[in-house]
Amino acid sequence: MVDMFDVIVIGAGHAGCEAATAAARRGARVALLSFDRANLGQMSCNPSIGGVGKGHLVRELDVFDGLMARAADRAAIHRRMLNRSKGPAVWGPRVQADRSVYASAIREMVGQSGVRLIEGEATDLVFASDRLRGVKLSDGTILNAHALVIATGTFLSARLFIGEQTLVGGRTGEKSAHALSARLREIGLGQGRLKTGTPPRLDGRTIDWARLESQHSDADHWSMSFLSLPNDNPQLSCAVTRTNEHTHEVIRSAKSRSPLYSGAIGGRGPRYCPSIEDKVQRFGDRHSHQIFLEPESLTNHAVYPNGVSTSLPIEIQRKFLRTIEGLERVQISKPGYAVEYEFVDPRRLDSTLSVKGLKGLFLAGQINGTTGYEEAAGQGLVAGLNAAAVGCDLAPVLFDRTSSYIGVMIDDLTLQGVSEPYRMMTARSEYRLALRADNATTRLGTTAIDAACISVERRKLIERHLTSRASPTWSDTPEGAADALYAPYLDRQKREWEQVQSDRKLPIPLGFAYRAVPGLSGEMVERLASASPDNLEQASRIPGITPAALSALNVALVRAAA
Repeated sequence: MVDMFDVIVIGAGHAGCEAATAAARRGARVALLSFDRANLGQMSCNPSIGGVGKGHLVRELDVFDGLMARAADRAAIHRRMLNRSKGPAVWGPRVQADRSVYASAIREMVGQSGVRLIEGEATDLVFASDRLRGVKLSDGTILNAHALVIATGTFLSARLFIGEQTLVGGRTGEKSAHALSARLREIGLGQGRLKTGTPPRLDGRTIDWARLESQHSDADHWSMSFLSLPNDNPQLSCAVTRTNEHTHEVIRSAKSRSPLYSGAIGGRGPRYCPSIEDKVQRFGDRHSHQIFLEPESLTNHAVYPNGVSTSLPIEIQRKFLRTIEGLERVQISKPGYAVEYEFVDPRRLDSTLSVKGLKGLFLAGQINGTTGYEEAAGQGLVAGLNAAAVGCDLAPVLFDRTSSYIGVMIDDLTLQGVSEPYRMMTARSEYRLALRADNATTRLGTTAIDAACISVERRKLIERHLTSRASPTWSDTPEGAADALYAPYLDRQKREWEQVQSDRKLPIPLGFAYRAVPGLSGEMVERLASASPDNLEQASRIPGITPAALSALNVALVRAAA
């Protein structure tokens, strides 16, 4: 049996669903291949969407009629605009979502998109010369296509770890994609292994909420999508608690049973979302770590304890949790675990996320070494739009780092590669004062219209918005007021970046205090201190050093030399 499509997408997670529907919106005939259609749109870890940097990605995705913002609005049970005490450039819209409502919303939108959903396992890629021609399934079926997007998340040669127990699977209770992983290694794409993890889920009925500090949802009803109206879901409160010395003692005493320290896991984990055992070991001088207790649903009692990702044995998970205020009698409804999986060096990709030298093959999501739903979805949009370009002979759609965080991410990945799971933060952009979450339509609206991937309703919204910017009353709008606020800073930011280009031979003194440079993240400090470059030119060639870091470093060097 042979079927013909313009685009086939393997994997129905956040990257895969966005890729498939983006390609369909450009007119492509699309197949979306998944182990199990019931798992479409799953939130494997935290049931939340957005945050600082991540929320910016979701708003940009929304301008192109991506799914994530609208699904998040429909499922929102708690909203918080993070960083509200700071300027609007770094505000981070974040919603806590009802897991089942979110997945249902994604399934509904995929179902309405014209994408054909196929259950099965891809085991081989079919090539003719240097061009991809399709994919072979485990039952022998051949699906032909002009373009293929692989968005397999954590499923390539994946293994799960809970204490001394090792299981095969990309997510608890699910399979691993071994045959496809072997094929990718065979054609030279397999790079290495990364690791991520998730905390145990708790039975909310066994938490003593009355003893804990509550964190309420925002009173104002903002939405993640520029099209959505806020839903009428009840808004739930979260709670805040902390680990303590007793907790840390329990975790330290079980170190030898952690697959992180026994040598069972070799892949590097996300720097900005470490496991609780990693926090206790790395930050031994800290007496406690904050935990947010986040309800997962309006219809069940599951609670996500944000901050205690772990792969310790389940009896140790239960023991350390019960040392924490409010959790003394807590019951675990599902244990935490770690997952290790194969990834591909994203420097093998061009700026459309197409594999260089293999026309028609695109990669998106965690396979490219990223972490997070939002990063995966943003890459899915880029890969889907451009796979449709190959499949339907359309113009490519490119994202620039001067106008979008999606562009920053693609640029960082394809030029710098990764040595650990990549997470989006506003500090990664040298243009962060211009790339606000509230002005995504202004920045990307014309690109979305030109890409011909949006609804009539979206197009009208973009055109109205762009026209309104010429109105005398524009300065009275929140976006107009923010434009005026940042105008002088944007001029300065531009001058600073031009100065970086002309100061590339500026020397860096031996023993320079990188940690004292304002705006440098811990990751950048670590990379610079480790390499100890002689000048800005050398610093710019250190893998992972961003243009934003170079700009901050240049300002600090000039001030130090004055």
